[in-house]
Amino acid sequence: MDWVESIHQAIQYIENNLREELAICDIAQQAALSPFYFQKGFSMLCGMTVADYIRQRRLSAAGLEVLTTDRKIIDIALEFGYDSPDSFTKAFTRFHGLTPAALRKSGGAARSFAPLRIKVTLEGGQNM
Repeated sequence: MDWVESIHQAIQYIENNLREELAICDIAQQAALSPFYFQKGFSMLCGMTVADYIRQRRLSAAGLEVLTTDRKIIDIALEFGYDSPDSFTKAFTRFHGLTPAALRKSGGAARSFAPLRIKVTLEGGQNM
């Protein structure tokens, strides 16, 4: 398995388990890499850390939940791995620019962060 395919496998694992507790060792295992090399390779290929990617994907999905359901905000916070409503509201506000309650009340658009798809194109390397 090459680096790109390894990272792709890890991203698929993250996406399938976004609402679960995710550990770097479990994600790296999906990529058949050590946690150290996985995190290094992910950062080089994706331009962000694994933790940043997970945080942004969770907050994006949480924003959609806030807008499309009538569930309590605390339940959404717990589902996406936040231990307290305060930490969730702070992270949510930084990401979306509004508190969860304000976003729900306004019915506006939530910020979206789509899953990563990796494409690598190599050009050149031929004698002319």
